Amino acid sequence: MRYKELRIVDIPKWGTFLREQWRINFANHLSNEEQKSIGMDGFLWHLCSWEKVNCLKKDEAIAAFKEHSKIKCTIFYQFIDEAYLVQNAGTLNLDDFTYDSSHMDYGDIYIMDWHFNWTFIMTHESECGPYFIKKI
Repeated sequence: MRYKELRIVDIPKWGTFLREQWRINFANHLSNEEQKSIGMDGFLWHLCSWEKVNCLKKDEAIAAFKEHSKIKCTIFYQFIDEAYLVQNAGTLNLDDFTYDSSHMDYGDIYIMDWHFNWTFIMTHESECGPYFIKKI
């Protein structure tokens, strides 16, 4: 990620907490059993690929991410506890993220507004996503 005027704070070991907050804020309309049945215990983004939430996909998701205010947000991954708090995030864009197939743990990236108003998800599968969910 390029740093520009972004203020990025490493918040190690927050991944588990942020993944749980993501579930609470974006998938709370599904029971734990329903979440498991669509594979959310493996990939949170299955909420979108199984169409269990209203979300934008592909180019519409990218446009929504670009248009939404990004003052403070978190960035976390599916399988590791490494996470970041991004302040002054207004210039955060897709060019700040690269995918390295040799590092699968970094393949699924979740960007979430600090106040849980929206989330943007980039998956390791090119045919799935990106996705954008905005809470109503």
